[in-house]
Amino acid sequence: MLPPQPSPVSFEHLTDGLGIGVPAPRLTWTLPPGAGRQEAYELELHRSATVHRTGRVDSPEQVLVPWPGAPLTSRERVTVRVRIWAPDTPGPSAWSEPAAVEAGLLDPTDWQAVPVGAGWDEDPQADRRPARVRTDFRLERPVTHARLYVTAHGLYEVEINGRRVGDETLAPGWTVYPHRLRYRTHDVTGHLTDGANTIGAWLGDGWYRGRYGFDGGTRNIYGTDQSLIAQLEITYDDGTTRVIATDPTWTAAPGPLLSSGLYEGEAFDARLHDPGWATPRAGDTHTQWTPVRVHTRDPRTLVAPQGPPVRCTQELPPVTITRKADGRYLLDFGQNLVGRLRVTADGPAGTVVTLRHAEVLQDGELATRPLREATSTDVLTLARTGPLTWEPRFTLHGFRYAEISGWPGELTTDHVTARVYHTDMRRTGWFECSDPMVDRLHENVVWSMRGNFVDLPTDCPQRDERLGWTGDIQVFAPTASYLYDCAGMLDSWLTDVGLEQLPDGTIPWYVPVIPGEPMWTPIQPGAAWGDAAVLTPWTLYQRFGDLELLRRHYPTARAWVDLVARLAGPSRLWDTGFQLGDWLDPAAPPEDPAAGRTDRYLVATAYFAHSARHLALTARALGNERDAERYGALAGEVADAFRRRYVLPSGRMTDDSPTAYALGLAFDLLTREQRPTAGDRLARLVLADDARIATGFVGTPLICDALTDTGHLDVAYRLLLQTECPSWLYPVTMGATTVWERWDSLRPDGTLNPGGMTSFNHYALGAVADWLHRVVGGVTASAPGYRELDFHPRPGGGITWARTRHASPYGMVSASWESTADGGLTASITVPDGCRATATLPGCRPVSLGPGKHTLETANLATEAA
Repeated sequence: MLPPQPSPVSFEHLTDGLGIGVPAPRLTWTLPPGAGRQEAYELELHRSATVHRTGRVDSPEQVLVPWPGAPLTSRERVTVRVRIWAPDTPGPSAWSEPAAVEAGLLDPTDWQAVPVGAGWDEDPQADRRPARVRTDFRLERPVTHARLYVTAHGLYEVEINGRRVGDETLAPGWTVYPHRLRYRTHDVTGHLTDGANTIGAWLGDGWYRGRYGFDGGTRNIYGTDQSLIAQLEITYDDGTTRVIATDPTWTAAPGPLLSSGLYEGEAFDARLHDPGWATPRAGDTHTQWTPVRVHTRDPRTLVAPQGPPVRCTQELPPVTITRKADGRYLLDFGQNLVGRLRVTADGPAGTVVTLRHAEVLQDGELATRPLREATSTDVLTLARTGPLTWEPRFTLHGFRYAEISGWPGELTTDHVTARVYHTDMRRTGWFECSDPMVDRLHENVVWSMRGNFVDLPTDCPQRDERLGWTGDIQVFAPTASYLYDCAGMLDSWLTDVGLEQLPDGTIPWYVPVIPGEPMWTPIQPGAAWGDAAVLTPWTLYQRFGDLELLRRHYPTARAWVDLVARLAGPSRLWDTGFQLGDWLDPAAPPEDPAAGRTDRYLVATAYFAHSARHLALTARALGNERDAERYGALAGEVADAFRRRYVLPSGRMTDDSPTAYALGLAFDLLTREQRPTAGDRLARLVLADDARIATGFVGTPLICDALTDTGHLDVAYRLLLQTECPSWLYPVTMGATTVWERWDSLRPDGTLNPGGMTSFNHYALGAVADWLHRVVGGVTASAPGYRELDFHPRPGGGITWARTRHASPYGMVSASWESTADGGLTASITVPDGCRATATLPGCRPVSLGPGKHTLETANLATEAA
């Protein structure tokens, strides 16, 4: 007999189906434990008073299965169940628990709400005090259900009758606002009461009109208004409905937020706050509510989310609190994080408490120089109304250390907590091994991903930048997609990449595009960064099995490769124009991180070949054989040109640098005869520098694979385990709890790197974690979504055991191995139901494994092979 039931159905890449933005959402489920594999399934849809069953569908598909019925209409709610048939069972499984999906507003004509904000005149070039908006209404009948559809120009937090709606922060996030503004759907039935009700919203500038970007930033990038767009739809017990939407009848007033900025921080004056301001009994007689000013928004640009919002995911107490002689308190939270402080304070009215933040200390004080113009300061003015618990609303800081001044009385750990914020993705990947420093490195990678996946994939979370750099995520996507279910978030960001692509095919350096230094705007095409358009969708397809994601972003990828083909011309060498090359090669001077030791055009041509090849793979996966042949041939021509220009007949490179060899080997640009020589030379270069890092953003993610694949696994481990600067473990020896932007962001003598671009929280150089998962842990997807996987651990470096787990779309993959006293290996692997694996232990032949838990020993497998 089968165990009772499959998992509940999930919809697209979302954790729940409320407010979904597609009329035919795809369905995913995992099989009952022990089912082995699925021969057939049946889906049941309950919609209104009807029930639709598909009947038995003979298919093994269980991930992103097409919607089986009529498309959803706006607001329609459907519950879905699934049951499956497995081999050697007499009948179907039990039905899964029902899962509900409810469409959002799918048609622009569904929207009645218009943007409303402050009704007073504001200076668009100055700091503007944020507004709050509100309206009152009465309910005369019992309510069966109510939905709030809400977004904003800027940022918002909504209250109904004094109770917060939702728990996300920095909503609605950052998209290319002229084309796409996300709205979110909330079930607010429980917020409403009979009779009088009030809905109100806090507003903030955010990315929409706040000061953001380089060189002092730019204000009003998308507009000058700060406005709420909200539509409350109520269904009464008699089936009638009522809509309360933002319109000219709403009122506005300045709130207790005196200022708010993503870089600057937030200032809050509790003396100006009436806690009941969003209730029918608001008692603040000092606040003058005046009519709102109405603004415009094309409802065709309002879109539902594709991934989860930013939320608080963890709270950390201070590890130490140190009182300075002048009364300031210095707090160490023991972890570099992204978030903000929540404090509980009580003191005389007018007491000003100032909170400052930084990632590191210099001479015992906050090192704020790396923040550049991001002041990262929050200010709380007390009202003497008793203990007040407060945290900022519309800002986030990157910090490990905080300084609190003006605190009334003695500050203790009971008074302050650091709250960690990031996009609330589901954790899917874990790794640990016998080396505690490698474990700390992996944990640092996880923390850097958390800190930089804040609605979009940013470079750093603390200074006056925090942009969606395309090159950073291009190299890190394989690691990211193992650690977290980031498919929905990155799918959304890739949509914006397509919107920001120039007509000629150029991909910007960062997305969304904002004004920047002359180096970045006007936008120029650059290798490794622009290649995110091709390589990141392919990575997501491999990890999550979403062919439609690949299809959606194919036009962007193709336009990019076509552009590079035109730039390279008949020579097939991309050897003109501006390039970043192997960015942040440790040999580059602090003031010029692009001046690495590898020819920038070698990098560009290698990426041209790599992207053309992956575009061909994409076309083939999509069934476009004509494009597959065309781009496959192009990739071959570029590889030939690369060898003619940059590779000597022996296999040595004209640029005798580790990155040059890593590119040639990892991107398969060398002939079979040239590979051994190139691999040997790469190993010698690494050892000649005592296995210190000599690569930047481009070479670092590739070098361990290039060494491993050419028979130099021992050298790859030496590189991994080096602790002297520059190396992956050097920051660990310096107490790092995140991955640094520069190999020596903090120098061995304890001083900061003098470069103007020095961050202590960048994930790009942490891309080595993908090698940890695949080579040390041993788990690789060999078919999209891990439906087929390889277990091939390659121990070395004195590491005696390793464990890794990954929650694939089909279920949990877990693998572990441990060295034995006789020099062998024992291993265990769990293959999810519906999947298959090939296991290859050192010195043993490959073995095929079906679903379930398997224990392997090299002694037994070697005996069988003999």
